[in-house]
Amino acid sequence: MPFTLPAGADVEVETEVKHSRFIAVLRRVDGPVKAQEFLDEQRRRFPDARHHCWAYITGNEPSERAERAGDDGEPGGTAGVPMLQVLRARDLVDVAVVVTRYFGGVKLGAGGLVRAYSAAVAAVVDAARLVGRERLDLLALEVGHDTAGRVEAELRGRGVAIVDTVYGSVVTLTLATRDPARVADTVAEITSGAAELAPAGTRWVDV
Repeated sequence: MPFTLPAGADVEVETEVKHSRFIAVLRRVDGPVKAQEFLDEQRRRFPDARHHCWAYITGNEPSERAERAGDDGEPGGTAGVPMLQVLRARDLVDVAVVVTRYFGGVKLGAGGLVRAYSAAVAAVVDAARLVGRERLDLLALEVGHDTAGRVEAELRGRGVAIVDTVYGSVVTLTLATRDPARVADTVAEITSGAAELAPAGTRWVDV
């Protein structure tokens, strides 16, 4: 199962190796464009830093993954790729990490840089609250406006994930589940058999 960050605030951890400061910031992103915007933002935030090394992985299916990394002036292969390898090892998707380095006056050597950047990313991932991501079946449920609030509240109260609500002539709730039969039984009970479910495809959902 892949993992990602919940939507919301960045996670930031600072480490120090031989007087060099490594500021690692992890953010949820939904594609390469957002990852680039994040990198640009960190460069503006720390304009006097020596390096802004980065890595990202986006896309849920292996066939649609986009992975890139950059050393930003560090010796080739000593920063971006080790950072990316940490993200891969933790099965992370739709995340970007930027490690900003303030040089402390002591050269770390190639091996030292690899260890420092890997450790910085591992530390910020360890500090994050991660959520799993699964491809779940979607079911569409149409209910009247007069009962929509009660039905939605009862479904949520029984642990049914509702990923979308559309208001039209009726209210259409989109439910996500790994067990459609159980959800069908729950809906039948809540609505006294008055509502029907219709298959609505699949979607990757935070779980």
